Amino acid sequence: MVETQQTLKLPVWKRILWMVLIYAGSVMALGVVATLFRFMMTAAGMKSH
Repeated sequence: MVETQQTLKLPVWKRILWMVLIYAGSVMALGVVATLFRFMMTAAGMKSH
């Protein structure tokens, strides 16, 4: 319950900034995973053309 009261005291811009940072981090992580899969598929002989 202490954490909930503390979060309510945070300014709105800080909460929005955290949401944006988490979103950007997840998009970058997805890009890294997709690139790794692409490298593995190319190494296995699968090409897109």
